Amino acid sequence: MEQYDLVVIGSGPGGYVAAIRSAQLGYKTALVEKYDTLGGTCTNVGCIPTKAILDSTHHYHEAQHHFAAHGIQVGGLSVDFGRLYARKDKVVLQNTQGLNFLMKKNKVTVIHGTASFVNNSTVEIATSAGERLSLGAKKFIIATGSKPATVPGVTIDKKRIISSTEALSLQEKPDKIVIIGGGVIGVEMASIFNRLGCEVTIIEYADRLLANMDHELGDALKKILLHDGIKILLEQAVYKTENIGAAANVFFRDRVGNEQQLQADYILVAVGRKAFTTGLGLENTAVQLDARGMIVTNEQLQTAVPHIYAIGDVIGGAMLAHKAEEEAIFVVEHMDGQKPKVHYDRIPSVVYTWPEVASVGATEEELKAKGIAYTIGKFPFSANARARAGMDTQGFVKVLADPKYGELLGVHIIGARAADLIAQGVLGLEYEITADSMSRVSYAHPTYSEVLKEAHTIASGRPSVNI
Repeated sequence: MEQYDLVVIGSGPGGYVAAIRSAQLGYKTALVEKYDTLGGTCTNVGCIPTKAILDSTHHYHEAQHHFAAHGIQVGGLSVDFGRLYARKDKVVLQNTQGLNFLMKKNKVTVIHGTASFVNNSTVEIATSAGERLSLGAKKFIIATGSKPATVPGVTIDKKRIISSTEALSLQEKPDKIVIIGGGVIGVEMASIFNRLGCEVTIIEYADRLLANMDHELGDALKKILLHDGIKILLEQAVYKTENIGAAANVFFRDRVGNEQQLQADYILVAVGRKAFTTGLGLENTAVQLDARGMIVTNEQLQTAVPHIYAIGDVIGGAMLAHKAEEEAIFVVEHMDGQKPKVHYDRIPSVVYTWPEVASVGATEEELKAKGIAYTIGKFPFSANARARAGMDTQGFVKVLADPKYGELLGVHIIGARAADLIAQGVLGLEYEITADSMSRVSYAHPTYSEVLKEAHTIASGRPSVNI
């Protein structure tokens, strides 16, 4: 039986980062992945392919609706659906090949197969080659991620009732698609298919889109998506779907019981994700699961077995690739005797619609619920010179700050480049910088970042000089 210092189960963003950091610190490390490629959901069927298609469809949408205003005339515009998806596959391949290179460079042993705990100190691997291996380790990290969730009455059959995974592998463009869920995955998928010319309807149980983010963000995005032609049905509970062969039906009712039915080529289920622990053999260990099927950990991300850790989606919290990466570094450095930290309230969330949506820190609703005083600094992209030059004037920046000391409490953005701009907000919260200090550094002109400068200025109690 091969012995390691650390065995990592799962090669998504949490797993592969943990393996690399462990090897960098000099530990003999093995990474077990049940699929043929590394990278997990994010790299193969999640973050990366979705962003590739979002970018491709954004270019097409710009050519259709905005190029003429720039003086660019385009004739005979069309989408080669197969080629668009083929580019996505190429992007995924480049990323997985990059991960293979990193494993070799850092001397991480990669084993393709399904890992199952035999006891607290041993895992058995059923390899993709049909072999069975036993691995022992001083420590383990479970990083098996999550799978698409569903709702009662809805079964994902991967044919007509699909998840985002199948949506990223369609062979032809659908004419009509219904998306169950108005969260991050739902609105991103809605953007993709709407840009391609599909009739798109979002059905959401909550009273707004992006219900977990600052409410002004979801409300603003709803107006933008409606303007783009996406139908949005809020406060609707889906209770059944059915595959009828060449199409599918979805049945839902509102809060007072009024029922409706829609038919589409596909029903895309985007109601979140659930921890994946199937086949791990946790019953052979003392590792515990909570009522939602998440692995229970302490503040050091140790399970009930101190030398078995768990990170990422499998322990719940924000199901974000970068959250899993932070936890990976935290766990490995904790194992090494260092004193790392993860500040969960300073991990940003991003939605890759256009305009993009990004948020870090407390929402206005959270501050109100806790009775915490705050000031608001809000500034629109429409008043920004760079945004006007680029015809990206939708949205705003909203800064929440402590009225006494000026410390940042939350930064919320809907607008062009929000995914990149939010990094400045993360920095401000991480180092407890005041809104006044954030407003007094020099921002290049003209840039989108100046919207942040003005919002910080207003939040600090001074008037903006640009509006």
